Amino acid sequence: MPELPEVEVICRGIRPFLIGRTVTAIQFSGKRLRQPIPMETMQREIINQKITAVERRAKYLQISLHTGAMLIIHLGMTGNLGIFSPSATLAKHDHVQWSLDNGTELRYNDIRRFGSIQLLSFHEVVTSEETIFKTTGPEPFSDEFSAEYLQRLAKSKNLAVKLFIMTNKIVAGIGNIYANESLFAAGIQPARKVQTLTRKEWTSLVIEIRRVLGNAIKCGGSTISDFLNANQEKGYFQINFKVYGREGETCTLCSAKIEKQKIGGRASFYCPNCQK
Repeated sequence: MPELPEVEVICRGIRPFLIGRTVTAIQFSGKRLRQPIPMETMQREIINQKITAVERRAKYLQISLHTGAMLIIHLGMTGNLGIFSPSATLAKHDHVQWSLDNGTELRYNDIRRFGSIQLLSFHEVVTSEETIFKTTGPEPFSDEFSAEYLQRLAKSKNLAVKLFIMTNKIVAGIGNIYANESLFAAGIQPARKVQTLTRKEWTSLVIEIRRVLGNAIKCGGSTISDFLNANQEKGYFQINFKVYGREGETCTLCSAKIEKQKIGGRASFYCPNCQK
């Protein structure tokens, strides 16, 4: 599943090709995604409208129109967006194509069709933080996401730190891969209860989460199975994995072997020597 870095990479990839462009037509494969695609509404509200912004919130892509309406896209497990020439052959799982006034197309491809496409009106956009994102925490690069913030929320929770930072209500968009890597970088065992972390450890974790996510974005994300960026290229952050998927291999910092355990049903990788 694309995590925050992969969604950010796609966002940055399509942004310069969309801002200032006008949607001239929309085509649809006829197959529903996780929920029905609002084709009639999109045909009515998007065609002949100019795109003014392309942003990311958590793992959602937000494409704003000059009317104040907003297209919100979640990539699900296998969704992807890219810019194509109309002459490029449609891929088997291309489900929506937005034609643009410069002769290009934005295409949404989704093999498993677990993604979603929504269109919000101006009034729905204004209240989206209280509705769609009501249970979504701050962005990991925001000022609100701090050691003080995490320690305050952790006081009342008896939860493994890995599950804590993967909770969307605590912080937006930190998935399994980057939780593993961030905890290793901070030297914190993923199963530790959040109440046991010191302010110094929380500070280190915030720093490492931002560093790991930032590096992953620079590397174009991680391609574990089928992720491609907006240019249909694979990300390469996976070559930098220190623990994820490395069970039984030697730690890059010491001679210990990377171990694996299930925490909350998710595979967790860690070094028993470096992470306390």
